[in-house]
Amino acid sequence: MARIAVIGAGMGAMVAAARLAVAGHRVTVYERSATYGGALGRLERDGFAYDTGPGLLHLPAVYRDLFLKTGKQPLEECVRMTQVDPASRHLFPDGTDVALPNASRAGVVAALDAALGAGAGERWGDFLGRARDAWDRSRRPLLEEPLRADWQVLGRDPYPAVPRRRLLRAPLLAGTVAEVGARELADPRLAALLEGYALAYGLDPRHTPAGAALLPYMEQTFGSWYVRGGMRALAHAVYERCLARRVEFVFHADVVRVVEKDGRAAGVELAPGPSAGGSAVVAADHVVAGTAPAGLVDRDLWPAGGVRPPAAGAPPVPGRFSVLLALRGGRPDGTAHRTVVHSPVGGAEADAVFSGRTAERPTVTVLRPDDPTTRPDDGHEAVTVTATVAPQGPVDWTDAGLRERYADVLVAVAGAAVPGLRERLLRREILTPADTANRTGARGGSVPAPSLAGAGGRLLRPANTTLLPGLHLVGGEAHPGGGLAHAGMSGTLVAGLIVEGADFRGSR
Repeated sequence: MARIAVIGAGMGAMVAAARLAVAGHRVTVYERSATYGGALGRLERDGFAYDTGPGLLHLPAVYRDLFLKTGKQPLEECVRMTQVDPASRHLFPDGTDVALPNASRAGVVAALDAALGAGAGERWGDFLGRARDAWDRSRRPLLEEPLRADWQVLGRDPYPAVPRRRLLRAPLLAGTVAEVGARELADPRLAALLEGYALAYGLDPRHTPAGAALLPYMEQTFGSWYVRGGMRALAHAVYERCLARRVEFVFHADVVRVVEKDGRAAGVELAPGPSAGGSAVVAADHVVAGTAPAGLVDRDLWPAGGVRPPAAGAPPVPGRFSVLLALRGGRPDGTAHRTVVHSPVGGAEADAVFSGRTAERPTVTVLRPDDPTTRPDDGHEAVTVTATVAPQGPVDWTDAGLRERYADVLVAVAGAAVPGLRERLLRREILTPADTANRTGARGGSVPAPSLAGAGGRLLRPANTTLLPGLHLVGGEAHPGGGLAHAGMSGTLVAGLIVEGADFRGSR
């Protein structure tokens, strides 16, 4: 039985902790804050409740497998999950309004044909077929296996772009999300639909490889799921599973250094405080870091020619700006759980976000869960309005005036999805990347994107193993990148690498 110290109580870290405990190891999680769950926070006030991180779960099989492998109770006995239907409603600048059914390719094709005109659904369906090919080509090495030593093979884009013939010249292939939208989907609304997926993950459609097509493919194939009580209820279920497997949690414990002995990780050093007890150093046979390891070790952790984290001076990736609305009046029957109000100036929006400015008219996502736990009674409604924005730093989100002005912009846009919004508004709470940075420690309040193949490997994350034996990395800053499902995958990979060592070839 090995002693394992886990730094951070985010979802990937807790998944690794539960799996390692089941394998017979003694696991202790050290979390600098007062609670678990990382980005899966929840704000409750005056009977209203809101997720402050992801609002929906995709690829639930990741967490079903965790509960199957770590105990007798399956996931569905620990949380109440429902597929939201429609999966999403989309409002386009020209007035087009389309609701896309959940996990039904034929239904999506039919809905797009009816709303956008004959042929639109077929073009989207053909695109999803190519996206499926990209998924099949990259799924295991990108998501289910440790990052390969020859990671360069993932630098090639797996998306089979449609050749565009040109007289006496080589065929032209779409290489980015924006180019797929323009050349293959041939409708600005379909292009906006595709680009919206990339932007929601903090990816620039103009430069993100076409292989990002697997993001809408995953959602429209495996469905969108809501957990009653919000995603925080999922975090609580994973935490309870860890406790049931005798994982120990130490909160208000700030790890300041990974202890090294005889050339390997040998424990962690805690900042002075009550959680450190009589000694600030805790011995361990393995250390799992659920946070970026910069500053925790005094050596380079990355092999020559390997995937490295962004350079110290690199700009942080985008974050989220959310307005949490308390409304009088009940949620009407048939209301979509998620509505996306698309920007009329997509290129200008991306240019602003990725240049460190505020977009004048952002794409806004409106979440209206049908969940009694989110509201004081059926005569009220809790609504979350969110946009992808530049991180803290390039934009000063601590500026109270800017926060209020930009909240006004989002609420005005959300009015297209929530009739009578301003008249129903009782109160609002504003969350910015600055708040995310304070709550999670993420630089600039950035939300890490999932790893993607293509672009020469630019969007890959460092491997879960490091040059310091005994030190492993988990979570959004490590392979396979950010996202709720990806966090679970990273935890599974780290547990496998520790339990099986060099023989581990990935989850099955």
